[in-house]
Amino acid sequence: MIELFTAATPNGWKVAITLEELAIPYTVRALKLSSGEQKESWYTALNPNGKIPTIVDHAANDFVVFESGAIQIYLAERSGALIGTTPQQRSQVVQWLMFQMGGVGPMMGQAAVFLRYAPEKIPFAIERYQREVRRLFEVLDRRLQVAEFLAGSYSIADIANWCWTHTHAFVGVDVDGLTHLQRWMTQIADRPAVQRGKAVPESVDLSQLDEKTLAERRKLLS
Repeated sequence: MIELFTAATPNGWKVAITLEELAIPYTVRALKLSSGEQKESWYTALNPNGKIPTIVDHAANDFVVFESGAIQIYLAERSGALIGTTPQQRSQVVQWLMFQMGGVGPMMGQAAVFLRYAPEKIPFAIERYQREVRRLFEVLDRRLQVAEFLAGSYSIADIANWCWTHTHAFVGVDVDGLTHLQRWMTQIADRPAVQRGKAVPESVDLSQLDEKTLAERRKLLS
């Protein structure tokens, strides 16, 4: 049994959706990020970075994995699915997973910080990160023009990138003209396992966050 420590964020969704797609039994411990539960000593003993998500694999002597992409790789390799069947296919999956972890996630995160949470609006910073997000989306669109999924077949790379890209409106970046990216986002959103995982630990629509919720999320930056 996998125990998942998580919250309703793109990185949290990455792992919940992966668990759902792989049909791995799991339990959920929802962390209250606004109250700083993720910084408490009991949790940092599991995840020294004090972030979500984290898993504990109780079937493997309580083995702990933190960092969302590392968790995805662990679960996919544990199950023998969603990560390719040859070294070359696995490499493609990992390349596009790293693209999300090193590019899409950090750039969208910074765009969100400066657009939604920063106490002072800094146009240069907002525009800089929005431009970079759009550029990364264009890279994805070009790849998806020649492949149905990022690594050829549906994989953890698609899950990881979708969990971030589908929130594009929240960071003020449109996907106009990116028809292949739009096709892929819709295709993945329609998957039942994606819909189930996206509702863990609760269903959240980032486009509908009220000021109280935004204020609570601002606390996470301090």
